[in-house]
Amino acid sequence: MTALRTLGSSDLEVFPLALGGNVFGWTADEAASFAVLDAYTAAGGNFVDTADSYSAWVEGNSGGESETVIGRWVKARGNRDDVVIATKVSQHPEFPGLSADNIKAAADASLRRLGTDRIDLYYTHFDKTEVPVEEIVGALDELVRAGKVRHIAASNISPERLQESLEFSDREGLARYVALQPHYNLVSRDTYEGGLQDVAARFGLAAVPYYSLASGFLTGKYRPGASVQSARSAGAAKHLDTERGRRVLTALDEIAQAHDAQVATVALAWLAAQPTVAAPIASARTTEQLPALLALADLELTGAELDALTRASA
Repeated sequence: MTALRTLGSSDLEVFPLALGGNVFGWTADEAASFAVLDAYTAAGGNFVDTADSYSAWVEGNSGGESETVIGRWVKARGNRDDVVIATKVSQHPEFPGLSADNIKAAADASLRRLGTDRIDLYYTHFDKTEVPVEEIVGALDELVRAGKVRHIAASNISPERLQESLEFSDREGLARYVALQPHYNLVSRDTYEGGLQDVAARFGLAAVPYYSLASGFLTGKYRPGASVQSARSAGAAKHLDTERGRRVLTALDEIAQAHDAQVATVALAWLAAQPTVAAPIASARTTEQLPALLALADLELTGAELDALTRASA
């Protein structure tokens, strides 16, 4: 049985891999999404990440499709108490921004789509610096006090605004961020390491990184001359043009071979071993893509292997 990790200072205990819900209602239809969710939870997974805006960018979609799929799945399986659901506010076309009124209206809309009475972890998706942190935290605190949200978190925020928010919460005795969702992986380290990671460590926040596999590049399927059919292939393939990207692939290949593991598993294991990181996020369109992700829970890299990857990705 895989040991669960406590998320920061919260009472949430989560599987060391968060299942990304961005593909639900986009590249995975409802049946495929249900199959992925079933397989993830059957393997011991309990942490599902989504956002109210997923997947508004798709022609014909309006946002909220992912939440709706997750809500239908939870209702069909009757397993709400067994799943930690994280969602986000600020990017839905009908609920943009982080004004107090919008945060509360967007939360109610997410609750309706998810078919639940509470959101376990509620992120500010993208910080809006024109809104004072006092207004944002105050609105989130109201949701916590009303029982609609259990814990709050932030994503895509500067170290300065994050610290200001945390200090305000502490000073006023209000709900406080317990987690941070940064862009972080082996080929994108400066998006988290440094000021943001320092604030997270100092205030005891858990990091739940997105783009953990660099849009698929760190699965190892992108190689010189290889053609990959994916909605995100252009973003992933660009790493092949960098010396760091090629170095990282070489190091991943060697370590994966030593463990008889998939490249993706090794990349996620490095990330999961970094300071403050509780659970990387990765998504799967099909059940066939899941085993390499889930294997993270059972792969422990040696200190030398972690150092080799850290050097390759420098």
